[in-house]
This record gives sequence, structure tokens and C-alpha cells, in this order.
Amino acid sequence: MWIDTHCHLDFNPLKTNISSVINEARKNRVDAIIIPSVDLGNISRVIKLSDTYRECYYALGFHPMFLEKIDPHDLEILNKYIIKYNPVAIGEIGLDLFVRKDNLEVQEYYFSNQLQLAQTFNLPVIMHVRSAIDLVLKHLRRVKVRGGIAHAFNGSFQQAEQLINLGFKLGFGGAMTNPRATHLQNLAKSLPLKSIVLETDAPDMPPYWLQDGAYNQPSEVARIGHFFSDLRGLNSLEFADIIRVNTIQVLPRLAKLCT
Repeated sequence: MWIDTHCHLDFNPLKTNISSVINEARKNRVDAIIIPSVDLGNISRVIKLSDTYRECYYALGFHPMFLEKIDPHDLEILNKYIIKYNPVAIGEIGLDLFVRKDNLEVQEYYFSNQLQLAQTFNLPVIMHVRSAIDLVLKHLRRVKVRGGIAHAFNGSFQQAEQLINLGFKLGFGGAMTNPRATHLQNLAKSLPLKSIVLETDAPDMPPYWLQDGAYNQPSEVARIGHFFSDLRGLNSLEFADIIRVNTIQVLPRLAKLCT
């Protein structure tokens, strides 16, 4: 019923207790979990998880916060992985100007090249856009892709509209559940339902109700979905159907894989 469009299932502490994490997701009717790679080193891990668990699907790409582990030749290797393994998306790619700005030129180089890969293979992208949405939009206008997901969206209504017009869905997760997250909640209440997908970003971005060291995991996407549907005054089952349609629309390979 629910789809988690962004989960780093191969990260600690999730990977150390993977069977329990998957079983908990199944109990909460999570049918699909998208695992994006972050660098060349974890591509084999996300593929193995997807081979092992029927709920898991992978996106392949290089994360802007892991670029110290990457060199330009790795883009050629990524190209070969895409041909061989046919991911549901290119990701996690993008720009991050919150953590650091001193390597912006390097970030833009890899982002632009990975957008070109997405264009070549006609694949959607899963984007990291932290404190960099306007610059991301600039690149998207230069390199046309088939759309994708703006992960952990926290921008303005105007930026949301521009992304939607470029074929993107906007990812909402645990950050929205904090009572102080009024901007995110206003976005959640007001943006077109057809533009929304859900995510956990587990083990990061825990929802507000996780306290005392409890870690985030994909099962939480169900409760995040209930929270969102309550914000909109919707029946949660109807909302889950809408989110499923949205997700398969933006990640069309799921239509075949999830049947």
C-alpha cells in the first residue's frame, strides 16, 4: 500500500538488523522501498538488497556529500552499471550548499554529468536539493530530463511550482511531523496532491514521534502517510492510493516491478 521513495537501507543501524526492518515494513503494508546509492562503493550493496528483498528497488548515482570518494572516471563506471542493471532512477544526485559551499564547482560537475546520463537513458532522477533549489533548477533547464523526485523538499511555493512544471514530484517525510515545521505543513496542505510522494530518508530525518534514540526506518512511511492525510482531511486509504499512483507515474519502472 505505501511506498518509501527514499531510504538508505544499507546504512547503519538499518543494515545490522535488516530482517527485522523489512518485517516491520511488511507489517505496516510498505510495498516498495527505493534505495539510492551515494557513491561507487555502495552500489553493489543496494543492488544486493534489491535482489534479496522483493520490496527493494535501487537508484544509482553519486551523492553531492560523498564526492571526495569519486573521480571523473567513476562516471564511466556508473554508465556501465546503468546499462547492466537498469535502475528505477538516477540518484541520489544533486547539490548541497548547507553542509559546504567550497566545492560547488565539483558538485555542479557531477550533477550536470549525471543529469546527462539520466537524459541519455531516459530515466528519472532522485535529487538532493538542500539549500540549492534555485541552482538545481538552473541545471534542470540546461539538461532536460524526464522528471523525478525532489527529495526532502523544503523550498518555496514558487520553487515547488517550477519543479512540478519540469515533471518532478516533491518528497515529504519525517521533518514535516515536527510541530514547529509550519512551513512544511503549509506546503503539505496546499500543494497539488498529484505532486506529492512520501519518503523516510531512513535512518536519517526521523519523524517527531521517534524519541529516546529510536532510529528511523521504512515502516515509518505508513505513519507519515497518516499524518499527511490528516493534514489534508483525507481518508488515509484513498491518500495511499493517490501516493502510489504518483510514485509509479514518476518512477514508471515500478509499474512492472510492483505487480
